[in-house]
Amino acid sequence: MAWSNMFSYFSFPNFYRIFQGRVRSAEMGTHTIKSHGTKVARDHMLDWLILLLLVLIEVILYVIHPFYRFVGRDMMTDLKYPVKENTVPAWSVPMYTVFLPIAVFLLFYTRRKDVYDLHHSILGLLFSVLITAVITDAIKNAVGRPRPDFFWRCFPDGNELYNRWGNAVCHGRESDIREGHKSFPSGHTSWSFAGLGFLSIYLSGKIKAFDQKGHVAKLCIVFFPLLMASLVGISRVDDYGHHWQDVFAGGLLGLVVATFCYAQLFPPPYNDEGNSIFTLTSCCRRSTSSGHVRSSFSSSAGSFFHEKNLRE
Repeated sequence: MAWSNMFSYFSFPNFYRIFQGRVRSAEMGTHTIKSHGTKVARDHMLDWLILLLLVLIEVILYVIHPFYRFVGRDMMTDLKYPVKENTVPAWSVPMYTVFLPIAVFLLFYTRRKDVYDLHHSILGLLFSVLITAVITDAIKNAVGRPRPDFFWRCFPDGNELYNRWGNAVCHGRESDIREGHKSFPSGHTSWSFAGLGFLSIYLSGKIKAFDQKGHVAKLCIVFFPLLMASLVGISRVDDYGHHWQDVFAGGLLGLVVATFCYAQLFPPPYNDEGNSIFTLTSCCRRSTSSGHVRSSFSSSAGSFFHEKNLRE
């Protein structure tokens, strides 16, 4: 009996129902990119402008010099790890933190045909990644903590030189020295948990991972993006690019920001309507007199915005 129940859970019809997110048939195919894409983009124009502003701020933070913290001879003992190539290249980070989740969002869109869910998921993801990036680089520049391989960035030929105050006088490449003062927190890790953490929460809502029916397979799907992000963080320590504290702080930062960004657009994943967006939940009801939407949210979700003339 137990084996038959397990096989019935993994059957195609059951998986299809989970993937559909139990969307009512009346809502399927009624809010597509073609029919409502322009409207939803226009309604959230300010949000997209703020995203562009965040991109500009991130570019500025990336190019400016960090604080060059005092590095004495005694401190160099813990900063003599060899310089290694990154296991996870920097160019690949946007690929798996942004484009991979968007591919998953598009996959759900092909089945649900809900442009509001697609728009909100992409918007929330981009906010999660960009807010995390801005906070990460702002802290990097302010702290200026040297990386574990700072010695060889500062003295590539191994010849140490210190001024009369005991501070290192570096003669390595300027770009290497500048990056050598950007250890805390880990950017790879914060980006990974911001993007993949958002994806994990999104999946937990869509497949109803917390429906209290005891399907551990759902948790495996939810934990997989978090495992990927964790392995990226571990690789940063293995490559001697970060201290373990940098990785821990970066992971915590990215996951917290992802949680806040998700909560702005979706109900909690443990909610009965966790597989929808706020404007699709049962707590939103239409006013028969004016045609406007009045929103009253449960105490777990908190108060949220309401939209007028929803999906006309």
